[in-house]
Amino acid sequence: MNSEEEFYDAETGLESDDSCEVSFKDACVYESKQTVNGKVPSENGVWERRTTLPAPMFSRNDFSVWGFLKKCIGMELSKITMPIVFNEPLSFLQRITEYMEHTYLIHKACTLSDSIERMQLVAAFAISAVASQWDRTGKPFNPLLGETFELTRDEEGYRMISEQVSHHPPISAFYTESLNQDFSFHGSIYPKLKFWGKSVEAEPKGTMTLELSKHREAYTWTNPMCCVHNVILGKLWIEQYGTVEIVNHSTGDKCVLNFKPCGMFGKELHRVEGHIQDKSKKKHQVIYGKWTECVYSIEPKVYEVNKKAEKKSGGDSKKHKQEQSTGGDDADEMPDVQETVTMIPGSTLLWRVAPRPPHSTQILQVKRRRDWKRSKELPEESVLKMRKNGLRDGSSKAIIGTLELQTGSTRVVTLTEGTLTFQTSTDSVGKTEIQS
Repeated sequence: MNSEEEFYDAETGLESDDSCEVSFKDACVYESKQTVNGKVPSENGVWERRTTLPAPMFSRNDFSVWGFLKKCIGMELSKITMPIVFNEPLSFLQRITEYMEHTYLIHKACTLSDSIERMQLVAAFAISAVASQWDRTGKPFNPLLGETFELTRDEEGYRMISEQVSHHPPISAFYTESLNQDFSFHGSIYPKLKFWGKSVEAEPKGTMTLELSKHREAYTWTNPMCCVHNVILGKLWIEQYGTVEIVNHSTGDKCVLNFKPCGMFGKELHRVEGHIQDKSKKKHQVIYGKWTECVYSIEPKVYEVNKKAEKKSGGDSKKHKQEQSTGGDDADEMPDVQETVTMIPGSTLLWRVAPRPPHSTQILQVKRRRDWKRSKELPEESVLKMRKNGLRDGSSKAIIGTLELQTGSTRVVTLTEGTLTFQTSTDSVGKTEIQS
C-alpha cells in the first residue's frame, strides 16, 4: 500500500448506484411529508430538535485503570483500542460546532463602526469558543475520512459544515456562514496530543479565520493549549493556557490574550488577561476575566491603578501558602476555584457563559471519584504513587515519570521518553511504545 492509498484508507460506502437511488427515493418521500398535522418545518427541514440522547453516558467509576493498562503490555499505543467509557457520545465534527454557541457576539460586531469595539467582541468570541471545554474530560469519537456534519441554526442566523479532510494526521476542517451573508468563520484543527505521565496535553494546531463582509475585515487566531490532569490517579480536571494573538489584517489592530496556567497555588486558574492595541502598538482596552465564566473590558489606566491597589493590599500570606503546599503528591489536586470574577468599577461586560442544557450531565459525565478504582487482582494495601523525575521544559520528549505499586513484590511502571515499562521486582514483564 503506497502513501496515497494509506491516506484514503476509509471506505465511503457509496461504491454502487443503489445507495444513490435509495437516497433519492427517501428524499422524494420526505418532500411528500412537508406538511404534517398542519405544521410547517423550518428552512432546513428540522421539525423539532432533541434535548437529550436516548441513553445516558456510561459511568467511569467502576472502571479499573490498572486492569486496562496491564492488557496493553507489549502493544503499540496507536494499535490500542481505548475503552468506550473514555468517549463522549459525540463526533469531533459535532464538537467543533460548539464554537458557535455565542454567535450573537459576531452579529453585534458586524453592527459596530469602531474597529476597537469590533475587536473587543471578536476577542470575546474567541474566548467563548473554548468555554464549552470546561469539565469536558471525555474524548469525542474520531471521524472517518470524508465524514461530514452539517448544522443549521435559523434562530442564531448561521449554517455550518465540518468535514474530516485527513486521516493521517487527523485534520478536521469547518466552514460557517451567516444566513444574511454578514460573516464567515472557517478553519482547520489538528489536535496533537502529548502524554506527560499524570496529564495529557492537547495542542489544537490550526488557524481560525473570521471575516466580516460589511467591514471587509479578516481576523485570525489560534486556540490555546488544553491540559487534562490526573488521567490515571485522582480527580480529572482541565485547564487552558498559552498566548492567543488575534490580528485584524485590514486595520492592523491586535488583541493579545494570555490564558494563564494554574500555577503553584491555583490563584490564576482559568483566568484570561490581555489588551487591544492598534498598528502603532498603542493600548486602547484591557480585557480580563475567566474563560469559564465571563469577560470584561476596561481602559488601561483604570486597570493599572486597580492592579497597584491590589498589590498594596497584599495577597495570601506565606503561612497560608505553606498550608496549601503541604499535601501528598499522589495526584495534581485541583485548586479551589472562585466562582465569580471581581468586576473593576468602570468595566464593560463583553460576554458571559450560557448555562448548559439540563440533561448535559448525562452526556458529559463531568464528575469522577477522588479515589482510584483498584483491580481485584491487587491486594487492598496497594497504593498507586507517581513521581516526576523531570520538568516540562517544552521539549518534544515526554517527561520521565514512575508509577509505583507497593505490594508484596513491588511492581513498577516507568515512562521514559516514549517507553512504558512494567517490572515486578527485578523481572521485566513487558513494555509499550509511547508516541508523543
